Amino acid sequence: QVQLVESGGGLVQPGGSLRLSCAASGSVSRFNAMGWYRQAPGKQRELVAAIADGGRTNYADSVKGRFTVSRDNAKNTVYLQMNSLKPEDTAVYYCYADYYITDYWGQGTQVTVSS
Repeated sequence: QVQLVESGGGLVQPGGSLRLSCAASGSVSRFNAMGWYRQAPGKQRELVAAIADGGRTNYADSVKGRFTVSRDNAKNTVYLQMNSLKPEDTAVYYCYADYYITDYWGQGTQVTVSS
């Protein structure tokens, strides 16, 4: 059994920053890929950023240059540093981790960018 627990969401003004964390616990000691999706009201869930076990990263075009994904394998934790936040970044952010053919998901954390 694997559990992903997110933290760090909240309300921030446009131009501000937030850092999301997602800690994994359970039967998998090292995941293939970890990362973040988000889902805004009325929209489909979309990939925000991902990081492979070897460190290769992938970002949505809309967040390139503003968001940074990283991971600490010793802590089985993935992070998302979000800078220069915009109102359109408002969404529920979900962390995920995959181990071969199985995907694991966090419960989601709300990020609201508003003045």
